Amino acid sequence: MQGFYFDELSVGQSAETTRVVGAADIEAFAAVSGDVNPVHLDEAYAKTTTFGGRIAHGMLSAAYISAVLGNQLPGPGAIYLSQSLRFRRPVKVGDAVTARVTVKSLDAEKAHAVFETLCLVNGRTVLDGEALILAPRRGK
Repeated sequence: MQGFYFDELSVGQSAETTRVVGAADIEAFAAVSGDVNPVHLDEAYAKTTTFGGRIAHGMLSAAYISAVLGNQLPGPGAIYLSQSLRFRRPVKVGDAVTARVTVKSLDAEKAHAVFETLCLVNGRTVLDGEALILAPRRGK
């Protein structure tokens, strides 16, 4: 399984995936991450917050970005070097989250690619940021 080599990347190139967040996804993420904040898991508690109900972990949406980078663009062989994130809006159970990455700049000497990263629900930004990725080179 091969994604894109560094020399196949170009500024403006993008890829995306959409995932519907289910209660089971939030519970599984809590179990794996250890983040059991009741705003994610306890509806009664979450109703007392400004969100009015349970919300997904912000890092769950960030994981969808990781999936696009690791599976599609650049894809297999890509290595995360850094990621900045800004959480703009909550994601709730049943929301369809579209994670999109777009090549912003390329450094051929280091095989580094900077990606604009974005998660959307109903066309509204819920998360944005920037990722620095080490892209695979041919024969390496």
